Amino acid sequence: MELKGKKIGIAFSGSFCTFDKVFRELEHLKEAGAEIYPIFSGAAISIESRFGKPGEFLKRAGEIAGREPICGIEEAEPIGPKGYLDLLAIIPCTGNTAAKLANGITDTAVLMAAKAHLRNGKPLVIFISTNDGLGANMKNIGMLMNAKNIYFVPFGQDDAEKKPNSLVAHCDKIIPTLEMALEGQQIQPLLV
Repeated sequence: MELKGKKIGIAFSGSFCTFDKVFRELEHLKEAGAEIYPIFSGAAISIESRFGKPGEFLKRAGEIAGREPICGIEEAEPIGPKGYLDLLAIIPCTGNTAAKLANGITDTAVLMAAKAHLRNGKPLVIFISTNDGLGANMKNIGMLMNAKNIYFVPFGQDDAEKKPNSLVAHCDKIIPTLEMALEGQQIQPLLV
């Protein structure tokens, strides 16, 4: 399905090592004609890491989207009643965020956006990025894979030798995954 004119929420949780690649994909989404609504978790707007500063991330997302990012739970809640997003994607989705989503915890703007969006029966795409995906978080990933209206960007081990439990989705599969999710389909193969 074409992304032109589609209203797409892009929700950032931690996993700062993926942000640069994700921002490049946001630019591609914008070029494809999508309307982007950036959403940031508390961690994404407060933790300064070797990958950058929160202010830089917020500014870059706002510039690409042409609108201010949503950063608070109260700002994200209207996504449900107003139903203005066609699709929401958590890119990246940390193991912590996946665990909370799988267990119904809503304590960040990202999780509120997901809960509010899912209640409208619209697609939620997850770009998993966790050091514990093949460990304790596997059960949460499995629960989310079995949930209605949730789709995954294809993923795999990012360093099987040094981090055998670590999983990360593939940035080059974001746009094809979004297109298929809008049609109610999970892109395949999922494990790459």
